[in-house]
Amino acid sequence: MTQALDEADTPREQTAASRRPIGLLLVAIPVFLVIWLVIWPAINAISRTVWRTNADGRVGFDLSSYAFFFSDRYSLDNLVVTLWTTLVCALLLLVICLPIALYLRFSHGRLPAYVQALAILPMFVPSIILAFAFIRVLGPNGMLDILLNAVGLPKIRTPYLTPWGPVIGLVWDNIPLTVLILLSGLGSVANQSIEAARDVGANALRVFWHIILPKISNSILVALSFSVLGIFSSFTLPYLLGPASPEMIGPFMQRTLRDVQDPIGAMTQAVVAFGFCILFGLFYVRSVARNRGK
Repeated sequence: MTQALDEADTPREQTAASRRPIGLLLVAIPVFLVIWLVIWPAINAISRTVWRTNADGRVGFDLSSYAFFFSDRYSLDNLVVTLWTTLVCALLLLVICLPIALYLRFSHGRLPAYVQALAILPMFVPSIILAFAFIRVLGPNGMLDILLNAVGLPKIRTPYLTPWGPVIGLVWDNIPLTVLILLSGLGSVANQSIEAARDVGANALRVFWHIILPKISNSILVALSFSVLGIFSSFTLPYLLGPASPEMIGPFMQRTLRDVQDPIGAMTQAVVAFGFCILFGLFYVRSVARNRGK
């Protein structure tokens, strides 16, 4: 009988072994693209900023570009405003999107469908159109100023061309992805567990803290990781809505390359940004590994 079972399993093992090359071929194309478009440019940028030609014409180890970046006040101010914008946007996204996702998960009817449509709408609005709408509504002499003036109220201080301009635009732009990821995580919360907690006297806050939050903590981490990576490397909205100084790292790299014509300086800024993004990406990788280990 054991021999018969072994013979029955052998065709399955052979079929699985024959499918492995097909699976590897399917994975080979995206892996090649990642190596070609992401890993190789990163390695090339690091090598060009670390190994440089000196005055004698010899190639040697040189960290002068990084020493200049971390000693230059303007570069550090740009890095600080980038980190500040990323942190503020991440916190605002969590505060705004988590209640929306909770409402969509535990509400029924036509109104939640409209709310979900509005929450996903920014996904289909290009960044350049969003920036133009921001300027026309919240910019100097924009629609909001006109409405306030019509009712006799004073003008507001516009966030346009201030550090809060990119914050508003980036939060609006990242709401759809954050809501969808949180909503996907809330799908693992069973209604029975919530009803059981309410049956024993748990209020809404306790249900959220002890039942819902442990289930979606991984989804929150994934959503924040994606948002942080996108915000840190953003260009269009900070370039159009933010101040000229200090500026986020994306416009700073573009200006260093185009206006200052300093490719090594721009590569150094890119490597520094890449290093911070790797740190943020480790949270996502750790979250995925934890999920697969369960």
